[in-house]
Amino acid sequence: MAARPPDLFGSPDPDADTPRPGPPPGPRPLADRLRPKELPEVVGQDHLVGADGTLSGMLARGSLSSIILWGPPGVGKTTIARLLAQRAGLSFVALSAVFSGVADLKRAFDEARARRSNGRGTLLFVDEIHRFNRAQQDGFLPVVEDGTVTLVGATTENPSFALNGALLSRCQVLVLKRLDDGALMLLMDRAEAEEDRPLPLTAEARASLAAMADGDGRYLLNMVEQLLALPPGGDPLDPAALAALLAKRAALYDKDREEHYNLISALHKSMRGSDPDAALYWFARMLTGGEDPRYIARRLLRFASEDVGMADPRAIQIAMAGWEAYERLGSPEGELSLAQVVVHLATAPKSNALYTGFKDAMRAAKETGSLMPPPNILNAPTKLMKELGYGDGYEYDHDAEDGFSGADYWPPGMKPARFYSPTDRGAEAAVAARMAEWQRLRARKRRG
Repeated sequence: MAARPPDLFGSPDPDADTPRPGPPPGPRPLADRLRPKELPEVVGQDHLVGADGTLSGMLARGSLSSIILWGPPGVGKTTIARLLAQRAGLSFVALSAVFSGVADLKRAFDEARARRSNGRGTLLFVDEIHRFNRAQQDGFLPVVEDGTVTLVGATTENPSFALNGALLSRCQVLVLKRLDDGALMLLMDRAEAEEDRPLPLTAEARASLAAMADGDGRYLLNMVEQLLALPPGGDPLDPAALAALLAKRAALYDKDREEHYNLISALHKSMRGSDPDAALYWFARMLTGGEDPRYIARRLLRFASEDVGMADPRAIQIAMAGWEAYERLGSPEGELSLAQVVVHLATAPKSNALYTGFKDAMRAAKETGSLMPPPNILNAPTKLMKELGYGDGYEYDHDAEDGFSGADYWPPGMKPARFYSPTDRGAEAAVAARMAEWQRLRARKRRG
């Protein structure tokens, strides 16, 4: 059998009869030299490759299924795919959705079928799989379903939006985490060991370099390589000198992440104080400091319920829509959608009545234990339940005057409480008026 040409990444076909030449001679990038050779060496993803990790369990059971690896750049998606093929004894074939088309997929599938007929399986790694259109994604279905290939797709986009439901139903989605400071520091240690020399950095600059990497291990090692190219013997660089050397602003987050909490607090309180300009400033500060926009999106969604609440019920919908828009657009275009959410929340009427009411209700629920609902609002699907009085006296509100029965919905023996007290701000003012009218009708019914 004649050997096929190298794949798109220059890797020879492992099943070819004739050995293919490897990469051209010359120095290898540091990131490539430090590429893990075993799954446990992958940093920052213990939930997948650790002793009790999901992928470790699959390999131990001999049940490696098709998967989608979802995570930010530089966290090990490609490396994990290569090592999975190695551990599972599968031929590794890599394609990029950026450079590949239907013909490339068809060739990969045909070669996988040929391997299968010779008793060897194929792990097909597809980088940026979300870039394939729906028709191309559908092309994976039969070869995944019949086991011709074990598909490992990599994506930085939310699979729920970027991939077909039919393909998702045949794959397990595994989420890779941004590399935390501990993982990034470990990569720096490995780089120093590889080069047998320390990085020319102060402790503060070392922490700043980790923050600059923003969870991206590959980017970190590229910066480390620049530092190791400096002539030895100079004074260690402080954060300002490091930023000047790398032409990148020093990160604002210190290694203890105190600045992280300071800035999210400033953003939150600026929105609560209805100052959209200050809120935009702190939002921008967080982005330029390297914060994950998804973290900000989560905080904005929380703010919509905690500080706006029923004063503007649209706020939670707008916050969710902004987050989804960011996921679809990616960075940097998607940040504008989050900026729109920031301004909307800052300019919306504010109420924490929902927040305080929910806390009070939770406290009461814990204090009152397992009190049963009153029998009149219990369903009675069996004869015994009917005999016990379940449902007796239930008043159907739609049949009542004004669509309001004023019935008692509290557990027997528990005095009705007021948890939610709407304000007179924004849309909540109308809610307050309705609740006042219902209270008047309840009082009239008790008197009657």
